[in-house]
Amino acid sequence: MSTIYSQSEYLHFVSELFEEGIVDEKDRDIVELIIPDRLKRLYNVLNERTRYISVLLEAVDDGHNQAAVLRSQDAFGIQDTTIVTGRAPFSPNELITKSADKWLTIHRKPNIETAIQDLRQKGYQIFASHLSDDAVPVEELDVSKPTVLIFGNEHSGVSNEAIDLADGTFIIPMNGFVQSLNISVAAALSMSEVTKKARQVAGEQYFLTMDEKRELFKEWMIKSLNRRVRKMIEQKRGEV
Repeated sequence: MSTIYSQSEYLHFVSELFEEGIVDEKDRDIVELIIPDRLKRLYNVLNERTRYISVLLEAVDDGHNQAAVLRSQDAFGIQDTTIVTGRAPFSPNELITKSADKWLTIHRKPNIETAIQDLRQKGYQIFASHLSDDAVPVEELDVSKPTVLIFGNEHSGVSNEAIDLADGTFIIPMNGFVQSLNISVAAALSMSEVTKKARQVAGEQYFLTMDEKRELFKEWMIKSLNRRVRKMIEQKRGEV
């Protein structure tokens, strides 16, 4: 379904992008190459994106699970993923991601200690998904500060090192005979609960800053172009 119905509406929308500061004159050549509906879609999604909540995947080996988590992240508006690989490379299944990973920011770290240290330096508190006596139900997590959720390996869960380094652990309460869920299902349920609560708690702090919006919107616009046009733009700007 179209989101922009006339040339005048489109021109008004583009004018607002410039006035708001999402784009500037240096970006006009790119803006004019994006079809109106796509440009509007990028803008709408941008305004729902967050870095207040982030995800860390530790040794999630299955490409289907990797892809499913990324797809859920995109759906819930979580922009950043930190990856610590296990036995298998990080290679999300493209049939499952449906290109969702194209719009996310993925950070690869060599080990869990470095990953958590870097996230904590950015101001995050870190909670690991882990069944323990001290674990808090996910809906009761304190999200008064920017928060990272750690999800671990399909078979062994998060590592002991991750648990020791984290600020706490959380669980998804269950009423059946099983005590665990597939990692991709657990991640989706957790993201749904935590983003909903964080929106209420954090207010405007939940959303991207203007500088983050500018940077990400430009990145998305360029990714929206086909390869030939993108290369032409990069060459014109002296980026290659």
